Order: sequence, then C-alpha cells, then structure tokens
Amino acid sequence: MGILRKIGATLTAAAFVGVGALSATTSAEAAPQVTASAQKSTTAPAPVGLPPKAAVKTTAATSTSKLIAKYRIDRRCLTKGRVLCINKKTRKLVYVVNGKPIQVMDVRFGAMKTPTRSGVFKVYRKSKNHVSSLYHSKMPYAMFFSGGQAVHYSSDFKARGYNGASHGCVNVRDKKKIAWVFSRVHVGDKVVVYSK
Repeated sequence: MGILRKIGATLTAAAFVGVGALSATTSAEAAPQVTASAQKSTTAPAPVGLPPKAAVKTTAATSTSKLIAKYRIDRRCLTKGRVLCINKKTRKLVYVVNGKPIQVMDVRFGAMKTPTRSGVFKVYRKSKNHVSSLYHSKMPYAMFFSGGQAVHYSSDFKARGYNGASHGCVNVRDKKKIAWVFSRVHVGDKVVVYSK
C-alpha cells in the first residue's frame, strides 16, 4: 500500500509537472503570436474609406485654396511668415501664417474724410490697452501699421456694426479673436490692406 501511494504520488506529481510544462510551452509559443499580431496591428494599413497620406495633403491644399478664393486673399499675403491680410471689399481681416489662413474676422474702416490707407505695411508698434491721443477713444489690442492707423478692437463697431466708421483704423468687432491674434503677431509682421 505504501508503494502504491508513492507511485500514485509520483504519477500525480509528474502529471502536474507535465501540465505545467505544457502550459508553459503553450504560453511561451502563444506569446510571440500575440506580439506578432500586435506588431501587425500597429503597422496595418489605414481602415477602408480613409484617404492615403498623399490625398490628405492634397485635400488640405484644396481646402486652403478654397479659403483663399472665398476671402479673396491677395497674393502678397501668401508669403512666409505672419500677415494681417485686410480686404476692404469683403470687410474681412484674415490672419495668414506661411500662406495658410488661420483666423478670419469682420472689420470696418475709416470714413470718407479719414480713409484707411491701402498698401503693404509692417506692424511697427503694439499696445494692448491703447487710448488715442487725438480722439481719446479706447483702442484695445492695437497693432499700428501706418502713422496713427492701427488694427484694434472697437466697442463701437460691436455695438453699432457697419453704421459707424473709424478715423482711419481697422476696427475689429470680435474682442476674443483680436486678442488671440494680438498675442501671436510680432512687431515687424506684414500688413496688407487692399480692395479686391
């Protein structure tokens, strides 16, 4: 009886060792397969229906072209660097970076007696809380580009819309947008004012 117990215990131990060895072998063989399938999934092609990378670039270029056409952006704005592109006909300011439209906002201009100058300029001064020395009016987020003319937020424009006019400045109605642009524009950045 004692021998049978010893043989039984030995067989049971062998069986457990065999199962453990089998489990270990199975796990070891399965592990590379999981890793291989994980590697395949990271390098798998894009799902059906998504355009390849080249097509995405073309789509982005097409989108940029459409925005350029929509806002009638002057070719002088499509240069390297940051540009305040201001169109008197569409009454839009488009903030362009390296030839790509980034932000668009409504603007208004000077009255007949105090017109906004057209041309290519540079921002020569920035003043976050400026007050006009001539007219004593607030000009928040002012970016001066020609004499005393600047792009800036106008509470009058926000309140009255196009029923009013400036003394030559480019007024912006949306305070958040002009604050956002003001924080990104540097002295020396290009300003293009045109009618197209």
